[in-house]
Amino acid sequence: MKGSKIWILVLVAIVAVIFLVPGIRNFFKDQVMMKPTVEKLNNEVTVTDAEYNIELKGMNVPNANLKDFKGKVVFLNFWGTWCPPCRQEWPTIQKLYDGKKDKMEFVLIAMQDKEEDVAKFLREGNYTVPVYIATSPLPDKFLVKIFPSTFILDKKGRILKKEEGADDWNSDSNQQFVDTVTK
Repeated sequence: MKGSKIWILVLVAIVAVIFLVPGIRNFFKDQVMMKPTVEKLNNEVTVTDAEYNIELKGMNVPNANLKDFKGKVVFLNFWGTWCPPCRQEWPTIQKLYDGKKDKMEFVLIAMQDKEEDVAKFLREGNYTVPVYIATSPLPDKFLVKIFPSTFILDKKGRILKKEEGADDWNSDSNQQFVDTVTK
């Protein structure tokens, strides 16, 4: 009985030291408890330099590479002319582009599409949002399963928003979100 009381006191003393001594508490929190979770989270929501390296053939703009937009807020959308929900959200994307093109970059990547179909769609809809076709492989982070899929990246490459499926990009909530992230 006496031995078990000593071990309990030792354990209580260790816990007290961990939580009461600031240097030890911070080390324990940062290195033992939080760091793996924080690193995992950062890796999942941040686009790496290698993932930015996507060659883009411009359909209504010059050719580019996604890395050209690194350091800027980016509206990155994966869509197709063959996709009814994609076509449905296009007018709202155009309105967002018209109002925010001076605050953020727009990169819309047509997927599984023929160039002539994309050109016809843009011409018939009088769309001016920058559209590309990827000419290099996409990283896993951007291999979307649902069309359309949209990512909003901040200047540091963090994914601030990922929307799977069509959205009203001209809605008040999306307008306010863009205003917040582009300040």
